Amino acid sequence: MTQQGAVLQGYNNELVKCIEDLCMQREELSKQIQQAEEERNKLQHEIQVLSEQLEHVCENLAQKVASRNELDKILAETEAAYMKILDSSRTLLNVLKKEVGSLRHSPDLK
Repeated sequence: MTQQGAVLQGYNNELVKCIEDLCMQREELSKQIQQAEEERNKLQHEIQVLSEQLEHVCENLAQKVASRNELDKILAETEAAYMKILDSSRTLLNVLKKEVGSLRHSPDLK
């Protein structure tokens, strides 16, 4: 019976050691879980900050593109009006040259 008691004591010691090992593994795993949760929270915060920055940049970009488009429109209209002025100036110059030429040939000026 003493031998059975010794065997039982051996099993008990081994069982206690296994339980202690499992407890240590659990504690280590809990620490890893906590670290992973902290990292996840940190990354989620960074994503939120970056998302807000991205939204701001996109809004800013949209405003700048709209302003550039408006400037393109104004430039096109201004260039078209300027071309009309140039054309009118050329026409005026041609008419003036003809008038001056016909005045030179006019018998009243001789």
